[in-house]
Amino acid sequence: MEAVVTGNIRISVALVSYNGAKYLQQQLDSILGQLEQNDELLVSDDGSCDGTVPLIEEYQRRDSRVRLLAGPGQGIKKNVEHVLSKVRGQYIFLADQDDIWLAGKVERILQAFGQQGAAVIVHDAKVFAGEDSSDICMESFYAFRNSGAGIIKNIVKNSYIGCCMAFRRELLGAILPIPAQIEMHDQWIGILGDYYAGKSYFLPEPLLLYRRHGGNNSSMEHYGFWRMLRNRIVFVCCLCRRLLRK
Repeated sequence: MEAVVTGNIRISVALVSYNGAKYLQQQLDSILGQLEQNDELLVSDDGSCDGTVPLIEEYQRRDSRVRLLAGPGQGIKKNVEHVLSKVRGQYIFLADQDDIWLAGKVERILQAFGQQGAAVIVHDAKVFAGEDSSDICMESFYAFRNSGAGIIKNIVKNSYIGCCMAFRRELLGAILPIPAQIEMHDQWIGILGDYYAGKSYFLPEPLLLYRRHGGNNSSMEHYGFWRMLRNRIVFVCCLCRRLLRK
């Protein structure tokens, strides 16, 4: 499923959307303002019925870097898999529809790739509530998640967060397809990056405003014990099958 690089595309931003019109414009503007002409922003929409698709179509008409894709309609993991199968850049940045990239994020991440030699970079984020991006309720998402690299550490307690991740395209062959049985695609990407490239690098700088509101797909609350245990067992089984296949 690995996409073929065409042209001289440096960065692909992979964003999945679903009924996100309320906040999407602010996010698109924060991303596009940091991309160069030979970068791309792919938005895979999974069947929105609000104004999300017309909004993306308008951006696509005005900016050749924007590409709207029709998602498979099978939930967020399959939509992430779909958009990743279409990226063409050397560096893939994951993005959510309702956050805000802080100025300098792209430049700092590319600098970290060059300095650290890692396959995956994960950066910190500030958390804000609802409408007002100045209403910061958490200065460091790292501190909340006890974030850090390590395969065992992140199987026991995942500290990868997709909206704060970027990775080299060489990982696509290992990542795809994303198992339908696992709970979180960001954990899958991060741990495979640790395994195949030796490490993921956690950059202790907040480069994103992480919006929390009632419609978030992910939760900041912990699951119950039995669900967490089941998720870890399933994840390890899927990981072992993938590693044996490779």
